[in-house]
Amino acid sequence: MPTVVGVRLRFASKTLWFDPAGATPTPGDHVIVETERGTEFGTVMQAPFDVPAAELPAALKPVLRIATEEDIEHEEELERAEAEAMPVFRQLVEERKLDMKPVNAEYLFDGDKIIFYFSAEERVDFRELVRDLASRFHARIDLRQIGVRDEARLVGGVGHCGQQLCCVRFSGDFQPVSIRMAKEQDLPLNPLKISGLCGRLMCCLRYEFDAYKDFKSRAPKRGAFVETPAGDAKVTDLNTPRETVTMRFGDGNTMTVPLSGMECSKGCNCPCKVTDDAFTAAAPSALLPSPEPEFVESEPETEASETAREPRRRRRRSRGGGDKGGGEAGQQPQQKAKQAQPKPAQKQESEGKDAGKKESSGTAEGAGRSGKPRRRRRRKRSGGGDAPTGS
Repeated sequence: MPTVVGVRLRFASKTLWFDPAGATPTPGDHVIVETERGTEFGTVMQAPFDVPAAELPAALKPVLRIATEEDIEHEEELERAEAEAMPVFRQLVEERKLDMKPVNAEYLFDGDKIIFYFSAEERVDFRELVRDLASRFHARIDLRQIGVRDEARLVGGVGHCGQQLCCVRFSGDFQPVSIRMAKEQDLPLNPLKISGLCGRLMCCLRYEFDAYKDFKSRAPKRGAFVETPAGDAKVTDLNTPRETVTMRFGDGNTMTVPLSGMECSKGCNCPCKVTDDAFTAAAPSALLPSPEPEFVESEPETEASETAREPRRRRRRSRGGGDKGGGEAGQQPQQKAKQAQPKPAQKQESEGKDAGKKESSGTAEGAGRSGKPRRRRRRKRSGGGDAPTGS
């Protein structure tokens, strides 16, 4: 098996494999490598390891040496020269009035070749510009057009999440991103929220797409009805990171159960029923059956309990004197007050006459009781003291 070492070049999009050529660099070391463009300065990302020969795309370029202190200082001088070359590049583009946007400049390690990167929507005729740059820098000039994603990777920046751009942090080729990935993850289809600094769909939409796709293939769809011990419920929401399903019942109550607590009741491998254990653990109290009341036999009353209630009853009787239907204690003061009131003279005389008539009628009735039952007739009250009709 051939041995390779992973090296990251400053303007490369991914880690490249090189032949260590007997060297044993460690991750973080700087090395000088040979590429198709010439001699370049790179950083070791992977220590030497063996790979099958079938995985090698082409013949490996060798690692010339591990960078020395002089090599590192020379690379720092080239970076300063690149910063000085960019203003000249922008000035010449403005003078030629070319529809292109200068992005960056790169000096190869030998210093005899400069690569200028620019972005443009269409192809640009920059032959005159190459002549102007060559006369200014006295080196071989290479102009390379790149896309907006490569521009964001070279310039760098901070994304919506507050972290460094993914294209800068993670090496690798750009993978296609579609709007379907945003729909699958239930993201708002607002271009301002799902687009990166480059104006294209964010690269991070690919990271969780497979997880969402796998979860939704195992979970019930939104709007589907699920069987539960409390009746059918409608699926209203799916939580992919937690793998939970939220459902609503007809009375408005909601419940959230894990997908592992659901099973298929139709034999087609679709989760359409909530198990009893999951329902008991996740259902609100309104959906759970009320516990049956426990009947406790009352103990027979004893004499001690009756005697304990007597003082309470007496208190209630004493308190009821002021009520409408009060007891004897409340009525006695009222009767005494009525008896103490003096009667008018006319009423006293009429009462005396009535009393005499009653006595006489009583003797007559007593005489006629010998064989017939006593009959009582109602008195006709026409005035103050009329005598009752005799029998």
